[in-house]
Amino acid sequence: MSPPPLPLSAPAPAPVHPLRTARTRVGPVLRHPVAVGLLAVVLAGAAGLGLVKGAGTDPAVAWDALVEGMFGSPYAVGSSLNSAAVLALIATGFTVAHRAGLVNVGGEGQLCAGGLAAAAVGVALPAGVPAALGVPLVLVAGCVAGGAWAGIAGWLRAKRGTSEVITTLLLNFIGVGLVSVAVHEEALLRQPVTSSETLPQSAPLPEGARLPLIGSMESPATAIVVVAAVAALVTGVVLRHTAVGLRLRSVGHSPAASARLGLPVARLETGGLAFAGAAAGLAGAALVAIAPYVLAEHFSSGYGFSGLVVGLLARGSLTAVVAVSLLFGFLTNGGINLQLAAGVPASSVQIVQSLLVLFVAAAMFGTTRNGRAS
Repeated sequence: MSPPPLPLSAPAPAPVHPLRTARTRVGPVLRHPVAVGLLAVVLAGAAGLGLVKGAGTDPAVAWDALVEGMFGSPYAVGSSLNSAAVLALIATGFTVAHRAGLVNVGGEGQLCAGGLAAAAVGVALPAGVPAALGVPLVLVAGCVAGGAWAGIAGWLRAKRGTSEVITTLLLNFIGVGLVSVAVHEEALLRQPVTSSETLPQSAPLPEGARLPLIGSMESPATAIVVVAAVAALVTGVVLRHTAVGLRLRSVGHSPAASARLGLPVARLETGGLAFAGAAAGLAGAALVAIAPYVLAEHFSSGYGFSGLVVGLLARGSLTAVVAVSLLFGFLTNGGINLQLAAGVPASSVQIVQSLLVLFVAAAMFGTTRNGRAS
């Protein structure tokens, strides 16, 4: 009788290329949001260095001017904090709308609507109005106006199916135009014209309608810094730990499935967009209620679009909203001193900020493709 055949041994595994092993280990690290953000900052910083070189300025001189504009004095720090607070409010609203599956690109128009309403209420208040009444009235007016402005886009989406991207974008131009008309017409909000040098802006708000300062008198930082921080904190808690946040996330992931579960999809989407508008309107009211306490034609300074950029970079994280807002707020004020002290155009900072968005978007696209391929 012949012996049983010996079992065949399993084939040896094919050798794995070292580069493929390294890619497998490093890939998840590079796809982490922090790594993506750091890489984008490095690339944007390199581009900024190229802009400084192109302007014929010594990079060391430009860096000193930038740091001086950001941290060189209590005034610089306070101005940067005010700017960061405005950006944080707009980005917080953008994040809420984004959780509901909507993209709110109308922060500029909503900010203008809020500033317009705040100025109208503020200049109508008597000169002796107490701050406990005047400040809340101005801020609430901005919130209501901004929320109503965004509510137009929400209503059109719910009733007509119109894309909120288109409607909020177009409403930006209307909001900016309304501010321009209001500050050029004496019958509306323009201050009385006493000479040819009278600027097209509203009359100053009374003392009781101005945001109070925080900290030392040398710093222009106002209470809006505290309001923005509290708003981001409370919004983060609501989105993570309440039924409202869960419903918004459900609608954002799948409106059809949410509707089958009985959720009021249209109401949640409209509410998320209205909240974004209210936050931007509050930011607009804050810009009117801080120095110089007037509504001017270009008072927004593009904050609405910068807040959109902050929201995109934060990628749904309220913690990242605060961090990126601080970064952009300090960079914006540093860019002003960069032009004054080093001769580098302040628009260079805006270019660097825009490149940040492009690099983050490219990294997100690349990591998404790699994730699907793997």
